[in-house]
Formats: sequence, structure tokens, C-alpha cells
Amino acid sequence: METTSPISAPRKRRPRPQLVSLTEAAAARVREILSEREQGYLRVGVKNGGCAGMEYVMDYVADISPMDEVVTDKDVTIVVDAKAVLFILGSVVDYETTILHSKFVFRNPNQTDACGCGESVTIVPVVDA
Repeated sequence: METTSPISAPRKRRPRPQLVSLTEAAAARVREILSEREQGYLRVGVKNGGCAGMEYVMDYVADISPMDEVVTDKDVTIVVDAKAVLFILGSVVDYETTILHSKFVFRNPNQTDACGCGESVTIVPVVDA
């Protein structure tokens, strides 16, 4: 008698959280910046540095690297450096204007600490994504 093993259906994956989202203010500022440049993308990432250990970085790129993640939110497309994905998963990027500054601000659920000047942060990477 021949026994066959039942073929199981592929496991349903849980929905992946959005990598990064933008507030209306951040989306409007990114649109404004990119319209002045006429082409390219805003690229978001992190790098080692500062007294708390890591710094957020933003730069303009003409092309998307094959390993980069592409995020579209509020009709704005940004690029996320592949090396930063586990560090900024679930972050909200805002654009803040006060009397003293106008800047992008990251609200990151993985951030555990920040230095006093606010330029660097401590981030615990997400390992169960």
C-alpha cells in the first residue's frame, strides 16, 4: 500500500507593517524638494555616529539601488537604504518648523535613547519582522 503525504497549503503570512510612513507635512516638503530637483528620489537611512550611536541620514539619489526598499505614501515615493530597514521599521517621518529650525523628524518605535543635542539616537533593530 502506497502512502502519500498530504500537501499542505502555503502558510498565510501575517501582514507586513509599512516600513516607513510620512505625515502630511513631510510628504508636502518632500514633494516640494523633489519638484525643485526635477528628478530623483529622497533616500533615507542610518549610519553609525554621534554620542548615542546612530544618526538618521537623508540624501538625494538619481536612481534606486537594487537592494533599496521603495516606499510610497501620500503620493510620495522615497527610497530606504537596505541596511537601515531593521532600524527604522515602523517609523513615521514628520517635517517640523519652529522658530529655531525646520527639519525632518523621525518618530521611531525602535529608538530607545537620544543624545542631548538630538543629533544621534540609540536604535534596537527589529529582528522579528
